Amino acid sequence: MDLPVMPPVKPMLAKSVKKIPPGMQYEAKWDGFRAIVHRDGPELELGSRTGKPLTRYFPELVAALAERLPARCVVDGEIVIAHDGRLDFDRLSERIHPAASRVAMLAERTPARFIAFDLLALGDDSLLDTPLVERRTALERMLAGVGAPVHLAPATTDVEVAEEWFERYEGAGLDGVVAKPLDLPYRPDTRLMYKIKHERTADVVVAGYRFHKSGPVVGSLLLGLHDDRGTLQHVGVCAAFTARRRAELVEELEPLRMDPPAGHPWARWADETAHETSRLPGAPSRWTGKKDLSWVALRPERVCEVGYDHMEGDRFRHTAQFRRWRPDRTPESCGYGQLAEPVSYDLAEVLSGSG
Repeated sequence: MDLPVMPPVKPMLAKSVKKIPPGMQYEAKWDGFRAIVHRDGPELELGSRTGKPLTRYFPELVAALAERLPARCVVDGEIVIAHDGRLDFDRLSERIHPAASRVAMLAERTPARFIAFDLLALGDDSLLDTPLVERRTALERMLAGVGAPVHLAPATTDVEVAEEWFERYEGAGLDGVVAKPLDLPYRPDTRLMYKIKHERTADVVVAGYRFHKSGPVVGSLLLGLHDDRGTLQHVGVCAAFTARRRAELVEELEPLRMDPPAGHPWARWADETAHETSRLPGAPSRWTGKKDLSWVALRPERVCEVGYDHMEGDRFRHTAQFRRWRPDRTPESCGYGQLAEPVSYDLAEVLSGSG
């Protein structure tokens, strides 16, 4: 491979802001795997956000991109999988599997799509120093008439349209809106764009914690919500505490510690078969490898309020943010019914640009 922008390339990133800024290019924030495609004739590589290749996990995309992209180009975008008209991150995560036979089976059963939103090189020319508005024009020209599973990400410079997308597209599983300055060059691994994400709050049960990698202090709190049967389901974690607060939390939560954890609703977490029927912390993960997922069980008696952006099935999609303790709430009152559900919106409408 011999391109003007060679792999690995870490993608340009965005920093969080509360409101959609004016005077920029706006796109939906896709909830998938960020990927940079390098193609040089018969050679094609999908690079992940960390620079590691994703190529072997998406053979159907390799074939489609080789058929639909120019012979020499570097394209930034997102790999997604859609199910029932919305993005499905769980099905996407299943693709990261060591067995080639399973990858091939999933590629046929749940084929992926590639959403292109930036162009880093074309032919013998690097576009890293080219302003965004010119890169976008070149990308639109390059992908004119392209067909599924390769898509050109819808974009607008109308802030009112962006605000409408922010409200409507969440129902299709999208993650918010990204705002990009029109004169922005492409700067890998630098936060020069802006992301505006949905945020809501929920009252959740604190039922355990994991230690921080720095030592015997709290790294994250394990959160639960009661389902319709009254079962406490693990829905995610909240983190981002200061070093001082991590140490304080160990002492603060010590009276609730269950050692051994007999009688805890998640006591069977170490039994791999238990994860097939219940949502428990410490589930085997193809992402974390041999990372220690053990945790300290707490009597599920304390309630806290957390901020979250959106749900993926029955759990928080991303790490929640601790807001405050809620001594006025009982654990039994913390159920899924309090969670706001976005209005359903078909992903096909987003990709068609008619939304």
